[in-house]
Amino acid sequence: MSVKNYTAEEEIIKIPRFEESAGFYTTKQRSKTMAKIRGKNSVPEMMLRKALWARNIRFRIHRKDLPGKPDLVIDKYRLAIFVDGDFWHGYDWAKRKPKSNLGFWIPKIERNMQRDRFVNRSLSDIGYTVMRFWEHDVKSNLSVCLNQIMLYIEAAKNHVIPAKE
Repeated sequence: MSVKNYTAEEEIIKIPRFEESAGFYTTKQRSKTMAKIRGKNSVPEMMLRKALWARNIRFRIHRKDLPGKPDLVIDKYRLAIFVDGDFWHGYDWAKRKPKSNLGFWIPKIERNMQRDRFVNRSLSDIGYTVMRFWEHDVKSNLSVCLNQIMLYIEAAKNHVIPAKE
């Protein structure tokens, strides 16, 4: 789990358009592959949701009225949870940069990372605690991720957290 900080001085990263006119060419196979990538209801997200539900933790999914549309929101404890894809959110970014179309992918993923920092800050400003889990952590260490959430909930039970009005 990582919580990223946002500074207002950061300049928004510009992402070039991924179009043929900009020098990008996508094969039909690549297009088909990319179309299969889901932004919601991914395998790691579903694993975490099922595990929480089995523990009688009730939540809302993809709340559009909150910054960043968190994957899971536990309103009772003002907790927003994201399951971040390793590639899309820049896991181990210094070592695992893409090998092709660098002019597009590097700004794209760095902008995603910048947006994550902004969303964390925005949610914190309105009183939410933000937890972010990497997809590989959820897949390989689901119990650890679940334990972090359960520890937060147990601690929050001892303190009254005002619900959203």
